Amino acid sequence: MSVIAAIHVAKRQLGLDDETYRDLIERETGKRSAGELTSSERRRLLQVFEGMGFKRRGKKPGLDGRFAGKLQALWIAGWNLGLVRDRRDTALTAFVKRQTGLDAVRFCHDPEDAKKAIEALKSWLARDGGVSWAIHQHQTLVQQTNGYRIARAQWVKLGRHPRDMQAGVMEILGRNIVGSEPPNHAEWIDVMNALGREIRGETS
Repeated sequence: MSVIAAIHVAKRQLGLDDETYRDLIERETGKRSAGELTSSERRRLLQVFEGMGFKRRGKKPGLDGRFAGKLQALWIAGWNLGLVRDRRDTALTAFVKRQTGLDAVRFCHDPEDAKKAIEALKSWLARDGGVSWAIHQHQTLVQQTNGYRIARAQWVKLGRHPRDMQAGVMEILGRNIVGSEPPNHAEWIDVMNALGREIRGETS
């Protein structure tokens, strides 16, 4: 099943009316139709639907629950920072259990346990990956997003000066820096993945 087909199945499975469905797409991507989305935006939307309870037939088993998406996103950030060697959910589960003693069912479903698991991951990314989670008064809204924070840490890890980051990000996205809107959530994922490939020394 294609990603776009899976999105339409998710809409039906979750019982979303057209307005709610389009509002959700707009919230996540800034667009109103799945047909207008890039492939990365479609994948991100499908992840959102899975976080809401959508089940894909034939999907390999993995983490499930309301906090799974956030935990997986932090784990993939670690992968893109060169900290994580195994990006699979089983490796994430083992890491969190070592750090907190929690099993996957608990840290994916219980708010307090999820907070412990999330903080353990964020602390690791800060300590060994150079990600700054602090919020300062002078920061822009873009600089307070997780996508920017992780991409900045990647940029610095690659030995590049932060002042050159905006131009570099726009180059990755194939956009002109003059008059461009800040990257949306899906675009930050594309940027982090691209920088992650560089950090891991991948050629494609």
